[in-house]
Amino acid sequence: MNLVADGLRKKYGDVQALDGFDLTVAPGVIHGLLGPNGAGKTTAVKALATLIDVDGGTARVAGFDIRNQASQVRRRIGLVGQNAAVDEILGGRQNLVMFGRLYGLSAVDARSRADRLLDMFGLVEAADRAVSTYSGGMRRRLDIAAGFILTPAVLFLDEPTTGLDPRARNEVWASVREVAAAGTTVLLTTQYLDEADQLAARISVMNHGRVVADDTPAVLKRQIGGDRVTVTIAAGESLDQVAERLGAAIGIPAVPDLEAHSLTFEVGSGVAGLSAVVRALDESGITPDDLVLRRPTLDEVFLTLTAAPKETAR
Repeated sequence: MNLVADGLRKKYGDVQALDGFDLTVAPGVIHGLLGPNGAGKTTAVKALATLIDVDGGTARVAGFDIRNQASQVRRRIGLVGQNAAVDEILGGRQNLVMFGRLYGLSAVDARSRADRLLDMFGLVEAADRAVSTYSGGMRRRLDIAAGFILTPAVLFLDEPTTGLDPRARNEVWASVREVAAAGTTVLLTTQYLDEADQLAARISVMNHGRVVADDTPAVLKRQIGGDRVTVTIAAGESLDQVAERLGAAIGIPAVPDLEAHSLTFEVGSGVAGLSAVVRALDESGITPDDLVLRRPTLDEVFLTLTAAPKETAR
């Protein structure tokens, strides 16, 4: 595994930022790390990137221990933080050459690497323009390129698309996919759940400094229930009567919504369930105003897993 954390702990004063943080990330995949504000995502990234020391636990990144072999870890990772690290006065090529030189590359190798990265991240035409003239998406792509100077084994992306518009986010997503396709393991922290759903092969959900769930997006969604079919009934129809007829025909009780004048059936499997509802409607002679198949979303998973515990009644 390219990244393994076991029981990491970190405390800031009275705040337990990491409280037994565990994580395993396979090589060459995009792994999402989700959690509400204050869950410990950024602290976890800083610890794994050797930017802070931990109070307890162990972790290995690219095969090296983060505490005893920090310098070896740093030579094998890239880090793109929440704030841009590039110089806006310099051009894109100048920025990448500068980073290459800081990483110890010769002038010739730094220029060669910069040219390859500009091509890889679609920035060739803007290579000699000042970064201050770049769009938000272009700056972020340049940021990721800078983190890729030495082709890292592991790339940490800490909320890389915060504040970007949809077009710019799509540009960054394309770049992240290219990085993973090249064989780099990507740990992505984000508060945009659709971003994790789009990019991550596996997702860990954090809360209160520890991982509370870890699986593929599809499995996490199934954990909170099956697919749902919602039937909106015409205003003239009796909701109770239709619910009874359809529920009996399908074998699944309906959940009514009086305000929307609709019925929802949790059908388990979407395609088969939708077909069963359509057959029942046809056999009952009911023409709905609307018929919608809805699958559980990552938003629902997130809210379920990170919900504050209810207070016990006294």
